[in-house]
Amino acid sequence: MRDGFVKVAAGTPKIRVADCRYNAEQIFTLMREADKQGVKVLALPELCLTGYTCADLFLQPTLLRGAEEGLATILEATKNLDMVAAIGLPVWNKWDNKLYNCAAVIQSGEILGLVPKTCLPNYGEFYEGRWFASGAGVETRIPLCGQEVSLSNNDLFACADMPNLVIGVEICEDLWAPEPPSIRLARAGATIILNLSASNELAGKAAYRRGLVSGQSGRLVCGYVYADAGEGESTTDLVFAGHNIVAENGAILAERRFATGLTISEIDVDRLVYERQRMNTYRADASQECWRMSFDMDLSDTHLTRPVSPTPFVPQDQSDRAERCNEILYTAALGLKKRLEHTHAKTAVVGLSGGLDSTLAVLITAVSMEMLDRPASDIIAVTMPCFGTTDRTKSNAVLLAERLGCTLKTIDIGEAVRRHFKDIGQSMEDHDVTFENGQARERTQVLMDIANQTGGLVIGTGDLSELALGWCTYNGDHMSNYAVNAGIPKTLVRHLVSFISDDKEAEDPQLSTVLADILDTPVSPELLPAIEGQIAQKTEDLVGPYELHDFYLYYAIRWGFGPRKVLRLAEQAMGKRYDRATLLKWLKNFYRRFFAQQFKRSCLPDGPKVGSVALSPRGDWRMPSDAVASLWLEELEGLE
Repeated sequence: MRDGFVKVAAGTPKIRVADCRYNAEQIFTLMREADKQGVKVLALPELCLTGYTCADLFLQPTLLRGAEEGLATILEATKNLDMVAAIGLPVWNKWDNKLYNCAAVIQSGEILGLVPKTCLPNYGEFYEGRWFASGAGVETRIPLCGQEVSLSNNDLFACADMPNLVIGVEICEDLWAPEPPSIRLARAGATIILNLSASNELAGKAAYRRGLVSGQSGRLVCGYVYADAGEGESTTDLVFAGHNIVAENGAILAERRFATGLTISEIDVDRLVYERQRMNTYRADASQECWRMSFDMDLSDTHLTRPVSPTPFVPQDQSDRAERCNEILYTAALGLKKRLEHTHAKTAVVGLSGGLDSTLAVLITAVSMEMLDRPASDIIAVTMPCFGTTDRTKSNAVLLAERLGCTLKTIDIGEAVRRHFKDIGQSMEDHDVTFENGQARERTQVLMDIANQTGGLVIGTGDLSELALGWCTYNGDHMSNYAVNAGIPKTLVRHLVSFISDDKEAEDPQLSTVLADILDTPVSPELLPAIEGQIAQKTEDLVGPYELHDFYLYYAIRWGFGPRKVLRLAEQAMGKRYDRATLLKWLKNFYRRFFAQQFKRSCLPDGPKVGSVALSPRGDWRMPSDAVASLWLEELEGLE
């Protein structure tokens, strides 16, 4: 449970209709198995102690006694488990002489509370109104299994040892209603909603059910554990498939159908609380009429089984990735289109180096021109070779501009830079930061002046990852009139260029070929002299692998995770390829650079936000340039 992770499960036991003793044995056996696997919160199906399909047997006192005895058996058999479990059973309240469809929330042999179902379906194949009363407005205490327990749908179950773990419960149809109880429970602080369900299977219903669960978890910024009835229910008229789902904030973490047993994952309650704090439209309301029932729980490490993508900005599924790439290309192009229209720019000026970033910038610019029904010749592609430029990158820049139909300008800046170095007394033999940045600033000056000459705008090429690390020259490539790549991380830049390469393969094989070679070229600013015609300066050798920095950026900035938690997730996602020492080295480097380079981000040119992370001071990220990284780096001490 360290770092906010709580192992949860939706369980479907194999039952026999109306055989409460057998069902109780199946339930406590499943609970023990869940405990062995480290589960701390377990949801079981609606009315699983009796079976959902008992029909008029629910009105028989014999069945109700059997259900209570079955629950007592489970309490005794699991009294040494500190796991919180929600079990479905019918409960008769002698005080109002009504029968309720309930979830018994239990732990360590104690009933923490009974939550009655609010919305009773009485249409189609459902007849619950024939036997049960709605739990809406019910707040009382009743005797059950030798204990006096609360019967209320306003109860929350809060962990005293982990304040962000607060459990709410609703039952099946409650989720289908226009205003599910989970809305009220989440606003009152519930971070995990358990749904005990008996939803019969129909063709196409699974997709709808999945959408409801994922949508509710996203809308409420909560974890949602949905446990469905399955094998053993009566098949007189219906079939139940045990469709169990674990979702978190709109994402499905685990799911299965047509099987009994456990569906397990881990919900990050700290992440949910962070997101709720961040969203000022999330209407938390402590005044909601909900009672918090406190429970204790031993806090232990949680072994993670939930998927942790090594590329959080890039979908793993190929079709999802293609869709994401297409969306981002058109989003960025629309942003640039608007800027070109508004400024009446006659040209778009792009510095083309033959590298990935400038390639993506010119490709997006070409899409914008197409949207404007303007010729690609309105794009002025400028290649500016200097001391570190290789024949490979220069050739690729020229070929790319020609295939796109851009107006190509080649301006060798070597002589201008030498003259500048002579003016300021910079030795050509001293390859220090001045040697590098002098070239970058000369290139930016050339681009700005050409834009003035042609009535155009300079299109920035720097990406999100470079902005995070400050890997750009202040008032050099840091500056432009519109930074079209500013919201796109380096790992995604590569996939976007690859996506276009694949898309153009049939239409323009020569363009596809040059894009493929650009993808194969090492990432480099090419500011140091080439060695035997080869790139001498490889960015990732200096600042670290971009796949690591993008991973760190996503979890540290988008989700506000602390350094130790970021490192833990990195080990989970990429521990087979990088050892801890390597991950830690570059994580420390990430924090040092991120804090030190804020002054560059504070004066960024405009650029479109295309994903969930942006570093524009006018968008998502505002921090003082004088903030220090000490606390973050201290958190990583002693982890080598």
